[in-house]
Amino acid sequence: MRTNVKRVAQIVGVGAGAAALLGVAYMGTTWFRYGKASREAPQDPLLDRFMPGYEIREVHETRVHAPVGVTYAAAEALDFQQSPLVKGIFKGRELLMGAAPQQRASQSFLSEVRSLGWRVLDEEPGHHLVMGAVTQPWKADVQFRGLAPEEFVTFNAPGYAKIAWTIAVEPNGATGSVFRTETRVSTTDPDSRRRFRRYWTMVSPGVVLIRREMLRLVRREAERRMQPDTTYSAIRGTDLRDPLMWPS
Repeated sequence: MRTNVKRVAQIVGVGAGAAALLGVAYMGTTWFRYGKASREAPQDPLLDRFMPGYEIREVHETRVHAPVGVTYAAAEALDFQQSPLVKGIFKGRELLMGAAPQQRASQSFLSEVRSLGWRVLDEEPGHHLVMGAVTQPWKADVQFRGLAPEEFVTFNAPGYAKIAWTIAVEPNGATGSVFRTETRVSTTDPDSRRRFRRYWTMVSPGVVLIRREMLRLVRREAERRMQPDTTYSAIRGTDLRDPLMWPS
């Protein structure tokens, strides 16, 4: 019995050590790749208008067995408070940064980000949304300042990071779609770049996990809405003249 317990402890120890090494390796890679954002993913002309140059670019997408209108509606209704993983990551940031605990009410994430200060920069209803804010995310109790679209483009006051992100849905075949989210970041001066680089190195694993969880939740909800018993609620409020709104 003692031998088995010792063996399990050794396995757990090796696993924890391997995870720690992988974490260190990931952060090291993130540090050295900072400012070398990939341009391999599809470009977003709408987002290019507001941030053509950037230091960070994260693009994540998933194929969904549901038409554009259903997938976009699922994204709009997404509530991160229903995800233990996302709640845990938010709590981890509070502990890491020494921030005051935040009580988050159950609501759509779009309602929540607007209440936090993010502002719509541009929108193609039912298809594409661009949000933006200027902020100092390296501070414990971060504040987001939304700006008018033209002001966001020209904003260059030192000491800030400019962040813009999107949700977008494109058709994929007759009844499918691709859900995509993209985040871009640029800083306004060398000191902000140094601060954000350190911050991003620490938090980027959590950000990536949140984005992937977002894809999973939107895909699951959109496809759930396409089940026979929920088809009506899925398409209610959409333009029923659009054949993409109807399942095959």
